[in-house]
Amino acid sequence: MVEPLVLLPGMMCDARLFGPQIAELSSEMPIMIAPVTQGERVEEIASSLLEMLPQRFALLGSDLGAVVAMEILRRAENRVSRIALMGANPLAETPVMAANREPEIVKARSGRMAEVMSTALSPDHLAPGPQRMEVMALVADMAEVLGADVFIRQSRAMQRRRDQQAVLRKCKVPALVLCGVHDALCPVKRHSFMAELIPAAKLTVLENSGHYPMLEQPMETTAALREWMGLPVILR
Repeated sequence: MVEPLVLLPGMMCDARLFGPQIAELSSEMPIMIAPVTQGERVEEIASSLLEMLPQRFALLGSDLGAVVAMEILRRAENRVSRIALMGANPLAETPVMAANREPEIVKARSGRMAEVMSTALSPDHLAPGPQRMEVMALVADMAEVLGADVFIRQSRAMQRRRDQQAVLRKCKVPALVLCGVHDALCPVKRHSFMAELIPAAKLTVLENSGHYPMLEQPMETTAALREWMGLPVILR
């Protein structure tokens, strides 16, 4: 039997981020959306999620969700049967990036979330084409629904995230690293570096996608996930 698939959305995103994949894959396997909206530290988020997740599961994370996924792998590698990472960075936050988040946190606290998100979500983060504005509108709506408090907590978690290179080097489960050519937030080069850290990881690069391949290229993303889920489970 296929193990449950746990999906961790990215920063300021909810289950709608994986809407096409849920629709396609939910008839083939159990799927669970685990929120990464609580806690100001990645460790805190991961710890709370592990209390509610199945005993053993496949794990997919995007953006902040991928950062949390790596922490879950570090804490409970015996429970993760396979891992997929999208739009991610295994390195700790740099001092410059951490400092750059502070003005955005101040704006969010003062009720200027629309301004924050207009800066955070640029058309340059997505592939050009007719789907770009539709994807941006959905991402903006998810952010509006989640609100300023979630943005502040998630920003703090990103500021304090740890380096996970050692965790990825020790990863022994089937791994997929997926990204879009047009992702200006987390470029292909960063994903290639991450895939090289993981023994036997597969790197999938989608030509007509940016930071949200699950929405920009849903069929191709789903196909890659289906192939990854079909890889033999490593028994330990």
